Amino acid sequence: FLIIILFNFAQYAFSDVEKYKNLDKLEFDIYRNDNLIGYHNFDFIRDNGNLMVKSKINFEIKKLGILLYSYNVIGTEYYADNKFVKFESKTQQNKKNKFCNIILQDNEYFINGSSYKGTPPNSFMLGTWWNHEITKRKSQISAISGRIIEQKVNFLYEDKIQFKKQDFIALHYKFLSTDSKLSKNKRLNTDVWYDKDTLIWIKASFNKQGKWEYRLRNMLISEK
Repeated sequence: FLIIILFNFAQYAFSDVEKYKNLDKLEFDIYRNDNLIGYHNFDFIRDNGNLMVKSKINFEIKKLGILLYSYNVIGTEYYADNKFVKFESKTQQNKKNKFCNIILQDNEYFINGSSYKGTPPNSFMLGTWWNHEITKRKSQISAISGRIIEQKVNFLYEDKIQFKKQDFIALHYKFLSTDSKLSKNKRLNTDVWYDKDTLIWIKASFNKQGKWEYRLRNMLISEK
């Protein structure tokens, strides 16, 4: 019984962040219907074997100069010895506030979010997309509200994506919700690309009241 518990805990506790040990920064431009509307940036900060990933999302949708929609997120992930230990985020969606806090305590995770409070399922991953490990998990936790999203991930094919005049061979995945009862606006239906060699996230796209794209603008990899 004890072995089973430890095995289940290990499934999601270890997030394999070691393969990103030289990654310092990711910066994405956010496009809606081919119009630049904002950004999503990550900073990777290391200290004595610990990793802190700070992320910021900001975008606005305007029509004829009138602000129709605004979205701002600040989040921080914490890892110790290659293990996910904590997350906290605050989101302002127009005038609505959302939040997600996840903590590891006594070898058990607990989610305190604006949409869900409780323990997560086994084999989960935080839905911040930068870690390729998310393609191997059966569920992801919304980094905005703590909502549990059961998912199926299909590898489609390899694509060629250009970044700063350099061609990357990218692994193209399709993420889909497995819960058919979800309303259409809450269903996961997202295409995500990771560089084949480094497994760094380089692109994402989905359709929701328009065509959305995350296009990599800049990445910083240190030589350590």
